[in-house]
Amino acid sequence: MKLVELFGLSAKHESDRRESGRRRDDQRAVSQLVAACNNLLSQRGEVSGARLAAGVLNRYQALDAAARDLFFDGLISEFSPDPEEVGRAGDAYRDEPSAENLARLQQAVEPPRQELFRRLNIAPGGTQVLVEMRGHLLEAGQDSALAPIAADLAHLLTSWFNRGFLVLQRIDWHTSATILEKLIQYEAVHQIQGWQDLRRRLEVDRRCYAFFHPAMPQEPIIFVEAALTQGIGDKVQPLLDPESRVENPESADTVLFYSITNCQNGLSGIPMGSFLIKQVVEDLRREFPRIRRFATLSPVPGFHAWLQSNLAASKPNLLAKLEAPNWAGDPKLRTELQESLVPLCAYYLLRVKRGKEPIDSVARFHLRNGARLERINWLGDTSRAGLERSTGLTVNYLYRLSDLERNHELYSRDYRVAASREIEALSKRWPGGG
Repeated sequence: MKLVELFGLSAKHESDRRESGRRRDDQRAVSQLVAACNNLLSQRGEVSGARLAAGVLNRYQALDAAARDLFFDGLISEFSPDPEEVGRAGDAYRDEPSAENLARLQQAVEPPRQELFRRLNIAPGGTQVLVEMRGHLLEAGQDSALAPIAADLAHLLTSWFNRGFLVLQRIDWHTSATILEKLIQYEAVHQIQGWQDLRRRLEVDRRCYAFFHPAMPQEPIIFVEAALTQGIGDKVQPLLDPESRVENPESADTVLFYSITNCQNGLSGIPMGSFLIKQVVEDLRREFPRIRRFATLSPVPGFHAWLQSNLAASKPNLLAKLEAPNWAGDPKLRTELQESLVPLCAYYLLRVKRGKEPIDSVARFHLRNGARLERINWLGDTSRAGLERSTGLTVNYLYRLSDLERNHELYSRDYRVAASREIEALSKRWPGGG
């Protein structure tokens, strides 16, 4: 055998040996962690329980990604309901539907890991670690074998992060630097380009509000940015210009929400944004009694991807034009695309569904809140992100206070979308949209 082949085999052997050693180390660490979890569940003392919970969380945070997956497998195999016990409790309740048998059944069907999570939550920083844990689980996808753990955490977090525990705080330039830095880090709709950009977004003609949780006082949970304007704006770039003139807020007749960001991936799907918008509206009405118009300047984040997935065969020329470099700067191309894309967007927002609801996530959010789909704005966001996800389109959702409850009820009960006549008419201009 050639010397170079010997060296190659030797290097592979050494790599395999190290990988095998890492797997053994991970398995040992996870076994110790699972044992610590069982010990925590058997503990009755509050002080010793808090100490053990802190130890479990420290061990969990020390795991690498591979070991973390092994631990999640352990949460499924070791801390799921016992099917036999569930069956016996179910039979007993069916035979005698007493309060005692119901309590036994409820206890049997609850996964032991839910009680484990409750006990972990009493440790300092426990809430934040559990939120991060759910974030890791969600990365595996809803169809993952680990989905039951994410569902258990969602069940608990929905209670722990309900509106009664959340604290609304206005963010301004005098807010702590730690929180301001996190706004720059978390902003997901319109990236904040440094401190000058942030300062402009916090001027007197702007407002920023965030929800905080007492267990995570330095971590914004979700925040919203708004501009005090004259009229409902149709383009976002003037709002984001750090050099734009600061207007007198007393002359404003509209509050325009242009960004809402969920800061914690582990809280995805936990309903908080609707509470935030509604409370901010109440606060701003008190501060500016003359303002009666509240609207959004929103992206259409799935529109471009939907176009590529659904029009490749039927409208290849349209997609080819969208692939042209700097199409938004070409007057002829821009006009041609506007004639197709605006009606297509109206059709997408009104007619394309995920189940019974609009496929667009931003539309679902605002329509559930009782807003009305008011207007589609051509080239309302010409940033790179705006062109890539929304083909440059923005949408105004109108929060007409007198209609919010009725719109919410119609949407919740019948999935009826409140939309302006203009958008209804536009959606019928696209073939198949009638």
